[in-house]
Amino acid sequence: MKRVGLVLSGCGVYDGSEIHEAVLTLLALDRAGAQAVCFAPDKPQLHVINHLTGEISAENRNILVESARIARGNIQPLSAADPQQIDALIVPGGFGAAENLSDFATRGADCVVDEQLKRLTRQMYKQNKPIGFICIAPALLPRLLEAPVRLTIGNDIDTAELIEDMGGTHVVCPVDDIVLDADHKIVTTPAYMLAGSISEAAQGIDKLVARVLGLIDE
Repeated sequence: MKRVGLVLSGCGVYDGSEIHEAVLTLLALDRAGAQAVCFAPDKPQLHVINHLTGEISAENRNILVESARIARGNIQPLSAADPQQIDALIVPGGFGAAENLSDFATRGADCVVDEQLKRLTRQMYKQNKPIGFICIAPALLPRLLEAPVRLTIGNDIDTAELIEDMGGTHVVCPVDDIVLDADHKIVTTPAYMLAGSISEAAQGIDKLVARVLGLIDE
C-alpha cells in the first residue's frame, strides 16, 4: 500500500488547514487504496479566529492538537516524519499554510518556512518522491526547495508576483485542473483559491491525488 504524508496546519480555513481540502485529500487517497499518514507541527498557531464572526479570539491553540480534529486523532508531530516511511507528500491549503507553516501571510516574498516542513520536503525531493501542494500552500515551494519550480495558486496576480519574486514560476490554472512540474515531480492545484463550492475544489484535488500517486511508480 502506498503511504502518503499529509501535513496539516490546524483546523479551519482562517487559522489552520482548509477542512474541505484536507478531507477531500483524505477521501481521494482512501478511495485510491493509499494510506494517509498525517503530521502537524507541535507548536502554538499564530492566532485563533472565530469562524462564525471572522474576528480574532483571545485564546491559544496548538497546531498539532487542532489538526488532530481532522485526522480523528491519528496524527504525529511533524518532527517525527520519516521520509523513508512515506512514498509522497501532500500539503493542503488554508491560512494555516501561510501563518503556521510559514509567515508568508505577513512577510510575503521575505517569508520564512517551518524548519521541520523544510527538512521533510527537501528530503522527499532529494529522494525523487512526488510532492503535491494545494491552494495557497504552493506559494511556499520556492522557499522550501529553493528551485525554479513551476506551480499554481490559480490566477491571483498579487500572489503570483510574490511567487515569481521568490524564484518560482507561476502558471495560471483553472480550479478543475493541476499544474505538473515533471522535472521536480511537483503537482499543484488552486482548490479554494478559486473554488466556489466543495465539488469544484474536489475536481482539482482528485486530479492532484491521482497524479501524485501515479508519479510514485514513475
